[in-house]
Amino acid sequence: MKRWQLAIGIIISAFFLWLALRGLQLDAVWKALQLGNYWWLVPSVGVYFLAVWARTWRWHYMLRPLKVISLGRLFPVVVIGYMGNNVYPFRAGEVLRSYVLRRREGVAMSASLATVIVERVFDGLVMLMFVFAALPLAPLPSDNLRRIVIMASIVFFGALLLFFALAAMPERALRFTEIVVNAFLPYRLRQPLLNMAHQFLEGLESLRSFRDVLMIFATSVVIWLLETVKYWFVMQAFPFEVGFFALMLMNGVVNLATTLPSAPGYVGTFDAPGIAVLQLYGVRGAVATAYTLVLHAALWLPITLLGIYYMIREGMGWSDFGRATEMRQGEAVS
Repeated sequence: MKRWQLAIGIIISAFFLWLALRGLQLDAVWKALQLGNYWWLVPSVGVYFLAVWARTWRWHYMLRPLKVISLGRLFPVVVIGYMGNNVYPFRAGEVLRSYVLRRREGVAMSASLATVIVERVFDGLVMLMFVFAALPLAPLPSDNLRRIVIMASIVFFGALLLFFALAAMPERALRFTEIVVNAFLPYRLRQPLLNMAHQFLEGLESLRSFRDVLMIFATSVVIWLLETVKYWFVMQAFPFEVGFFALMLMNGVVNLATTLPSAPGYVGTFDAPGIAVLQLYGVRGAVATAYTLVLHAALWLPITLLGIYYMIREGMGWSDFGRATEMRQGEAVS
């Protein structure tokens, strides 16, 4: 990871942490943490891994045009990828996930990365749908938040339309890419980039079928509803209650915020928006902070530990993050 990228992430996380903690009495947050009934974390973790299994099924469905891989073989790959997202900034786990898939199943990294990017677009659209559904019921809805949501919607819908166009016309897309590459790039870079473009377009093949698109979207909705159920279970551990739509709003806002660069584990970018949404519903700052911190830990720790276990079982080490990038570059050249 380049130092300037890490520095940017740390600065953004520090800013969001300042937003989250300013004006709070930390001793009150500590008391709220001590009052938590943490037995509720057990079902919350179970529901979360059910959502991870649903993510695995979605990726299995998207990878079928490239290679049919069983859910049992794919689940550890997904877990390793999400572990990588938790311990490295800039969602480096997505590249790691494609690298592990390349090692285990021989699927080209550029092709599998295309499916991962499409996943992220569908996730973003579902998050925006959650926010749109919950905002009319939110107390004192923010005009600024509405404008941000509308702008984000334009970005995600625009990206999805672009992917649909590329999937529908792969030959034209390749010809256009070849023209641009030959016109503007040095000779030594042309073939690697064209190879990557070809593999990337192969990864978009699932978007050529309306049935496949419908299945991907429906699975994405199920995944994020299950994650919102996790938010509900963790809420039972604390002395406050908000409606399910409020938790959908929180889920949508915090996950859109975590698309920003940040320090490893989405420090700050997850916490500040979550606390702000709960305070919008009248939850005291100390309780909202305690809940958000515990929720963040419950989302981060179990899959990170399981990912490390699967990583060790694969005979991998931290140096494989660097090898993932090298393999992707070498794959394009070959």
